[in-house]
Amino acid sequence: MKFRSIGFHHFRNLADSMVPTDKKHIVLVGNNGQGKTNFLEALYVLCYGSSFRASNIREMCTHGKREFSLSAIVETDGGINQQILFHFGEGKREIRIDGKEVRDRRELIYNIPCIVFSHDDIEFIRGTPESRRRFFDQTMSLYNPLFFDDLRRYRSVLKQRNAAIKENYLSLIPLYDEQLATLGLGIQNQRKRAVEDFNGLFGPLFSKVSQGSKHMHIVYKPSWGDCATVDDVKDKLSRTLDRDIRMQTSASGIHRDQFIVMDDSIHFAQSGSTGQMRLASLIFRIAQVESYRQKTGKNPILLIDDVLLELDVMKRGLFLEQLGGYSQAFFTFLPKETYFSDIPQQSYLTYRVEEGTFIPE
Repeated sequence: MKFRSIGFHHFRNLADSMVPTDKKHIVLVGNNGQGKTNFLEALYVLCYGSSFRASNIREMCTHGKREFSLSAIVETDGGINQQILFHFGEGKREIRIDGKEVRDRRELIYNIPCIVFSHDDIEFIRGTPESRRRFFDQTMSLYNPLFFDDLRRYRSVLKQRNAAIKENYLSLIPLYDEQLATLGLGIQNQRKRAVEDFNGLFGPLFSKVSQGSKHMHIVYKPSWGDCATVDDVKDKLSRTLDRDIRMQTSASGIHRDQFIVMDDSIHFAQSGSTGQMRLASLIFRIAQVESYRQKTGKNPILLIDDVLLELDVMKRGLFLEQLGGYSQAFFTFLPKETYFSDIPQQSYLTYRVEEGTFIPE
């Protein structure tokens, strides 16, 4: 799977153009603010129908415009060319694959496996519990459509339960508790297994690249950790309903689970330096790539956005070694940065990025 070309129209600061990308490695070189990250964001939008940066899709329109379009030709694993179109206008998004409209974003998620490495990934280590929940939910959803469906249903029921609490429709609560308990306990059990698998990758990878700690791991602390059955969860929700009414929200559930990064018995966010946390966030992503590869037997597309700049030469080499198999990779660099030492020149295509234009080098 690889992008053969990508087109832009009124997207961010990028000039309306069609850019060839028919190589395994695409290197974007330019100063900050020229459009390198915008290029990667466009690829991500074509893969998932949403941005890894903007919460509001309108933010992606060129300044002064109210709509934008993206297009791409993608070569599938079977060697067949596929056309993807994404259009936003009049407050609505439209996605088409080979002319057929995609009505449920779930259809898009499993079309092109794509994983992005960005500076914001450090929040997996030092950020809120929500950022780590989001990471693990994304990791599991990439290879498990059933988990994705369960998570979406859980969020829907949770929203209804919270609305019932706020509107004082308490007679509906037992019905929502039954659904929430069934879905949530299933997700909790899946998360436990996923963390065990992730630790088998994360600890050894961190030790190899950092040349340091051998005891890095994730501790999973579920909100319903004291519940073994659906009835246990329902009983807990019933006993804590008064608290939920006072707080006007559901204060327990898998939406409150915690994933804690530990170095042996110490909270890594409290003991690690910024450099160590930055490296750990990169290892999170490498472990995500390897997890996807092991579960599906497929190689993802990688979007690597300026995250190598803070690594010394040795760690950069070790990082690239651990990336393993991927079908295509897009890298961004500042001018005069050393790109690679062991990637054949014929396998990559380099663009100089200036004010939203892409100039082949």
